[in-house]
Amino acid sequence: MTTQHITVTVNGEAHEADVEPRLLLVHYLRDDLGLTGTHVGCDTSNCGACTIHVDGKSAKSCTMLAVQADGRELKTIEGMASEPTLHPLQQAFWDQHGLQCGFCTPGMIMTAADLLARNSDPSDEEIRDAIEGNICRCTGYHNIVAAIRAAAVAMREGAGAPVGA
Repeated sequence: MTTQHITVTVNGEAHEADVEPRLLLVHYLRDDLGLTGTHVGCDTSNCGACTIHVDGKSAKSCTMLAVQADGRELKTIEGMASEPTLHPLQQAFWDQHGLQCGFCTPGMIMTAADLLARNSDPSDEEIRDAIEGNICRCTGYHNIVAAIRAAAVAMREGAGAPVGA
């Protein structure tokens, strides 16, 4: 089978690989790079569990080919925290009980980080609009919205800078 050479930067680290042209980016991240925080939930872009940042903007990695990421800057949930401190969004999801099983959480956080990079003080309606492409099967979204709102406050008060900014 024919392969194509790609070079990507993931969470600040350069990677090169020869990949099949049909390889989905989510599978490259999980299977080749071992970044399993990016989840495969539906393979149809409906659930948002695979959301990452591509050049600073949220994107669903299950609908993007690895070859389309060639030369681009990618960020996954693993690149959000700076040890030993959680990113303000991660901390807020913990503090506000914005997760139950946690399967959707990485995608929700990556989507929320993109929102907060563009709008540091979103309304609840703007938060709900931003996460509408991310499905949570456990919570009623109330605590997720509260977590994003709390993270926005923390970030405005200097607890961290919006990722992707």
